[in-house]
Amino acid sequence: MKLVWKLSLSVAVLALGAFPALAQPVISAKSGVVSYVIGKVMVGDQVVKPSETKLTEVKENAVLRTEEGRAEVLLTLGAILRTGDNASFKMLTNRLIDTRVELLTGTHIVEVAEVQKDNNLTLVVKDATVVITKRGLYRFDVDQSRIKVFEGVLGVTVNGQSTLVGAGKMVDSTTASVEKFDKEATDAMDHWAQRRAELVAMANASSAKQVHDYGCTPNNFASTNRTSGPCSNSCNTWRYNPWYGLVTYIPCGANIYSPYGYRYWSPDNVMRAYYVPPSPSYNGGGFGGNPGSYSGMSQTSSGYSGAMATSTGSVSSSTAAVSSGTSTSSSAGTASSGQGASGGGRGK
Repeated sequence: MKLVWKLSLSVAVLALGAFPALAQPVISAKSGVVSYVIGKVMVGDQVVKPSETKLTEVKENAVLRTEEGRAEVLLTLGAILRTGDNASFKMLTNRLIDTRVELLTGTHIVEVAEVQKDNNLTLVVKDATVVITKRGLYRFDVDQSRIKVFEGVLGVTVNGQSTLVGAGKMVDSTTASVEKFDKEATDAMDHWAQRRAELVAMANASSAKQVHDYGCTPNNFASTNRTSGPCSNSCNTWRYNPWYGLVTYIPCGANIYSPYGYRYWSPDNVMRAYYVPPSPSYNGGGFGGNPGSYSGMSQTSSGYSGAMATSTGSVSSSTAAVSSGTSTSSSAGTASSGQGASGGGRGK
């Protein structure tokens, strides 16, 4: 009941044109922003607490660790690190042009929807140095010295020996040995990470439409990335979605999909998701149709039209299918604010 009231209030404020007055978390232009936590998560000796105005940042040389909890951390643009229970990592450098993270203990999953040209992402895992340059889904079991590639390709260097590890392969982070693994053999951590990925992708459509509705230059959003105003950082950016209460990603390019198969719309093409086919009308000589129009589309309390298309086209993945228990309505209903403790939930 509290969540319904909160969403209704947000929509009411938007209707009054007072959206700029809403308290929203500040999203840093660096890697290391903690966008979501559940359970006990600490950065240094400070417990990460939910906030609707400021998101915790893992600064350089700081360590994030979980106990009975999990965390979602924004890395380079389009890349998200999800850390499991009883795990930890150290942020070595947090600049987008040079992001380096040392995974210390536990299990971590990195989801990469796209890699920007000038963004560099490197992970250190025991004796291995891992460079991520491709869209993909990667799992790091630090305590077992195991790195799995579900989708994509990793460049891995162990004690001076470099190798490329493709999908369906895993590499030992101490010996550099490579072998196959069963991508269907997943656990609660994998399921939780996928549900979080689904929520983040769902929130993209309404956020991209919001940027579109600001009236930024059509077909040229990338060049309108200004430092202030409604068109600032309009795409290729992380953006807070007030309807879902979480941070999502907005690309500049078209046909961007997460490795799970979920689509990310840009402000340029998002209205395809809101298009309503013209309804037939009787004109005396037969049935005709009225031209379709984007301008008549309105947002629901969830931030998107009920007619929104969610097809992933030709993208396929052995891990892309969402279980029947995870629906659009249930996912939106469990979304939390900022770092709240209910968005996505745990895997079962």
